[in-house]
Amino acid sequence: MIENATFRHSMPAQIRFSDVDQFGHVNNSVYFSLYDLAKTTYVKDVLSGRMKWNEVGIVVANISANFMSPIFFMDNVNIETTTVELGNKSFTLLQRAIDPETKMVKCECRTVMVVYDLKAQTPMQIPEDYKLAICEYEGRTPEELSKKK
Repeated sequence: MIENATFRHSMPAQIRFSDVDQFGHVNNSVYFSLYDLAKTTYVKDVLSGRMKWNEVGIVVANISANFMSPIFFMDNVNIETTTVELGNKSFTLLQRAIDPETKMVKCECRTVMVVYDLKAQTPMQIPEDYKLAICEYEGRTPEELSKKK
């Protein structure tokens, strides 16, 4: 799953005592909580002031992860996030848990997000200003992020 991607968004992860399992490393299920927090931070940073949270939602349609190396309690970890595909109603995020000093990737996650009309309770077109904000933040054109490459 590792791609040649540029990650402009990075969030330090805080590992808690309760995140560590009987084997001394962060439990696999915890990664998804860390990725979720980083997704929220990414959306807030990228779409700052544009989101109409009472009208538009963003929901997970698919999520998968590849675990490469364990994270232990005292490890420093950042969660990096980037948009790798931008469609009509969905966009795909690539995230990774990475040691900020060694740059070793511990885990990588791909999530398909769907923009959702809360009133109609159906998927909706991604508003153009959202698409432009994502492209601007990522430093890429709509064509570069298009699913129809």
